[in-house]
Amino acid sequence: QLQLVESGGGLVQAGGSLRLSCAASGSIFSINAMAWYRQAPGKQRERVAIITRGGTTNYADSVNGRFTISRDNAKNTVYLQLNSLKPEDTAVYYCNSVPINLLWGQGTQVTVSS
Repeated sequence: QLQLVESGGGLVQAGGSLRLSCAASGSIFSINAMAWYRQAPGKQRERVAIITRGGTTNYADSVNGRFTISRDNAKNTVYLQLNSLKPEDTAVYYCNSVPINLLWGQGTQVTVSS
């Protein structure tokens, strides 16, 4: 089964930007939809962005207009560009398929200071 490794998180000030990467250990070409999820302390994991194999994207209302998801099937990698970050974006960010069929990676921590 594919393994997922997320990276690119860090500590940034409000208004800053980060670019997250999710590298898969094998081909993601056949996976119709990939997504980024996040889990803040004490909250349930939520999906924030989804991208289909054909490149169609959809975002949660809370991040729409600020986050951009993309995928590079040749590199087996999914990206999430985070702009205009807010303290409420603080969470551990994960990627997975839609529906969720892959093992969860370790995630990458994003911390936004006010």
